[in-house]
Amino acid sequence: MVKRSFLLTLRPFNLEMEQRKKVAFYTLGCKLNFSETSTIARSFTDEGFDRVEFDEQADIYVINTCSVTENADKRFKSIVKQAQKVNPDAFVAAVGCYAQLKPQELADVEGVDLVLGATEKFNITSFINELLANPERSREVGEVHSCEIADADFYVGSYSIGDRTRAFLKVQDGCDYKCTYCTIPLARGISRSDTMANVLKNAKEIAEQNIKEIVLTGVNIGDYGKGEFGNKRHEHTFLDLVTELDKIEGIERLRISSIEPNLLKNETIDLVSKSRAFVPHFHIPLQSGSNDILKKMKRRYMRELYEDRVAKIKETMPHACIGVDVIVGFPCETDEHFLETYNFLTQLDISYLHVFTYSERDNTEAASMSGVVPKKVRAKRSKMLRGLSAKLRRKFYESQLGSTRTVLFESENKEGYIHGFTENYVKVKAPWNPELVNTLHQVELTKIDTDGLVRFEFEDVFSI
Repeated sequence: MVKRSFLLTLRPFNLEMEQRKKVAFYTLGCKLNFSETSTIARSFTDEGFDRVEFDEQADIYVINTCSVTENADKRFKSIVKQAQKVNPDAFVAAVGCYAQLKPQELADVEGVDLVLGATEKFNITSFINELLANPERSREVGEVHSCEIADADFYVGSYSIGDRTRAFLKVQDGCDYKCTYCTIPLARGISRSDTMANVLKNAKEIAEQNIKEIVLTGVNIGDYGKGEFGNKRHEHTFLDLVTELDKIEGIERLRISSIEPNLLKNETIDLVSKSRAFVPHFHIPLQSGSNDILKKMKRRYMRELYEDRVAKIKETMPHACIGVDVIVGFPCETDEHFLETYNFLTQLDISYLHVFTYSERDNTEAASMSGVVPKKVRAKRSKMLRGLSAKLRRKFYESQLGSTRTVLFESENKEGYIHGFTENYVKVKAPWNPELVNTLHQVELTKIDTDGLVRFEFEDVFSI
């Protein structure tokens, strides 16, 4: 394969003389990636680009990659092909976690022109400018700029505003935990936080754009405060952060994304229970209900602490929604270990599961462990837990019937219906009505439809 010479330029141009260039983005992975994609997109807008959908004709396609699962790795090639199918001459850049861990592997993919790692991705327009200004540097593989992960020690704030109803606000990055299955510390570096002042500034900017809900995101948000001023001291804590955010006017809802059970303190739970804006919804990783497996994973808690966190939430907020991350098929997970997890989950007062099938990740301790679980067994266990998740969600929805909740309606027309979420994350549906988009309404939850979503009656003056 011979790489083309690039004629596209990002350098300032006269918009009256030239057609505006177009850029498209594809995000793999977590809410944190979505917030960072939005920030990167704004840098292109500042350069005079128009943002378009990924399936539309664009001059540049940017793919924000994920390294958490094997499936995210495999999807990358198909996404590159998707971009090339729309515009074979487009410039394709890969950024993010997978780009940090395996930059050359991505650079070798046909059609990829530029690969940027953990710190370089936020300067993407500068790198593209330089590369396109020197077409003689074109080569048979993409150009790579990826720092040593130890150098990823500074913080770049981000928030997403692509969805009219909610924004993802990044408050923390990186992780100092050493879970044996996880590549995130290798891909994102040490734990570090945004300054309190900047988080509050970003939250106010979001509120000014008539966005009703903010979701706090990060790699390990309960560790907020570490690295806020370039050191390991906690000048502020996560409790300090949520306390100050709760005071900002104009934000209807604040939602905490995934938080480690050992970092979810009683004081934070109490604050949410009395909060003006924070909603009664928690997502707490468990990963295994077996203490033996938790120790092999090098998690920082045992199942007893997890059980205590769930009990504390339900004691203060009986109607709270609790989501749980679980990994199946970790090395040495026997049938007995799995059943221990399954039975533990059935005993907890939780609402749904996010089930992950363990996949070996290079340069992790777990990848070299003995006791490898056959993939067929992993798949069977995953199926069992996904079935359990459906039962847990149904049970939680049933417990909410007859109650009055507040629904924030989404912006998409899905086969003639509009969807929305209550404050405690019950998904509802109603016949499509554009007047409902991005509005909050008091409703009484009445029944569960055949597709598992909840129907309702309006309690306020609005009627369909």
